[in-house]
Amino acid sequence: MINIQKKAKILIFLLLVPSLIGFIVFSMLPIFSAFYLSFTSWSVIGGNPEFIGFKNYVDIFNGDEFYRVMTNTFKFIVLYIPSIMISSFVIALLFDSKAKSAGAYRTLLFIPVLTSWVAGAVIWKSVLNGQYGLLNNALALIGIEGPAWLTDPKWAMISIVMVSVWKDLGFFSLIIFGGLRSVDYTLYEAAKIDGANSRQILSKITLPLVTPTLFFVLITTMINSFQLFPQVMVMTAGGPVGATQVIVERIYTYGFRYFNMGYATALSIILLVIIVTITLIQLKLQKKWVFYE
Repeated sequence: MINIQKKAKILIFLLLVPSLIGFIVFSMLPIFSAFYLSFTSWSVIGGNPEFIGFKNYVDIFNGDEFYRVMTNTFKFIVLYIPSIMISSFVIALLFDSKAKSAGAYRTLLFIPVLTSWVAGAVIWKSVLNGQYGLLNNALALIGIEGPAWLTDPKWAMISIVMVSVWKDLGFFSLIIFGGLRSVDYTLYEAAKIDGANSRQILSKITLPLVTPTLFFVLITTMINSFQLFPQVMVMTAGGPVGATQVIVERIYTYGFRYFNMGYATALSIILLVIIVTITLIQLKLQKKWVFYE
């Protein structure tokens, strides 16, 4: 019996070894390498990393650019997360109907998710063009003069948010739809027998029971928001006048345009700390509003 247990443990260990090696090689080593490089001055086009201590971090926090970039990043977060969560929840409620066409709409809404970011952003860059774009031409037909969506600092970030919601709506709608389907329908039937109206059922049954799913969506969208990059690079390249410069765009710019890899990795480490900190805070606060059965 003991030999069988030992063999089982050895087998489990052997099965875990490939995954463990992959985790160390592709996750932990890059993180530790980036942490070391953040204390160096190194150009990817030549030369060896030169240790310079905390200089990269001092330069980041002493400059105005970091705070401007983080302001833009949080502006995107404030606009994007409520928009995607509310719209996804509403769409998921519509998906939850028993209409025969609900399945077809779910399929259509998921198409943007399958579209690559570059292809989608190129299309939307043309649609949102202030001079000949399809959207402004459509607005002109009803007597509305559309703004310069991508070249006006007031509208550039809003445009990025709109396109991001378009891209992610299908995915998060289906996630929330799955959460809605996990709710026991006998609870709805019992509530109706007790005389509860639709608003009461939504607020007292549906919302509390899907809070674990909503919490997952919140965590995921928060992390994705800090990693905002492809739509910015394709549609605005950080412009106009830096209105859509975000932290990942700056990491790319310093690392692969200015070839200052030490400074870029320092920004990456700061981003990692910010994401981990906010995620831990959210995990701590979930006890106040997330209800697990």
